[in-house]
Amino acid sequence: MKKNILLVLMLFLATNTFAHYLWIETNPVGKEHEKHEIKVRFGEYTYGVIEQVNGEAFQGVNDFQLWLIAPDGSKTTLTVNPEKDHYTTSFVPTQKGTYTIALDNKSMKVLDYTAYDFGIFKPQYHAKARVVVGNAIDKTKETNPEGIEIIDLSDDKPGKDQQVTLKVQFKGKPLAKNEIVIYVADLWSKTLETDENGQVSLKLPWQTMYTVEVTYNEQVPGSFNNTAYEFIWHCATYCIPL
Repeated sequence: MKKNILLVLMLFLATNTFAHYLWIETNPVGKEHEKHEIKVRFGEYTYGVIEQVNGEAFQGVNDFQLWLIAPDGSKTTLTVNPEKDHYTTSFVPTQKGTYTIALDNKSMKVLDYTAYDFGIFKPQYHAKARVVVGNAIDKTKETNPEGIEIIDLSDDKPGKDQQVTLKVQFKGKPLAKNEIVIYVADLWSKTLETDENGQVSLKLPWQTMYTVEVTYNEQVPGSFNNTAYEFIWHCATYCIPL
């Protein structure tokens, strides 16, 4: 146990890129024909660590793609603008229903953690958010057929004391018996495990923002930008602001 705690601490100190994660922050409820703001952040939410856009850590993960999927399935690439501690963009809903916002970054450099007994790996990030306009609520769209993703199956808008049902998929198939961690501010977290269908249900006990993170090691060696790696480290996040 002590060895595991020490390893996590060493990994955290060794590189912010690995310890942190990207997430999409936006109001889960939108209004038709009204501008809807979106923020992309990088850091460690539960520790109160939000990286600066011009800092080395955020610059190491800023080669991401962000897009919007409308209720009718149409897909639009979103252009982001840098702010002090986040990237920002917006869209104007023209349909009622459920919008899926998705971020993907498969362009990060290979990391060598052999000194920490973790190996040489290629990190990949995928993040999602859901915006509901009106009362027609649907699950978030599948957006990462080549990696890991979190799908919101909930049939209601999020709120205090309500239950949220999430599904974790890897390459389009349920990721069963895999850890998934829920974070809020002030160092609170809870670790759950997906069932045989890759699903997990949780209640939202406080009126606050929740970030959900799941990771998976794909034991497939390869090479990226002429650097060999032993496996791919996949990380997916989902943000639920109340």
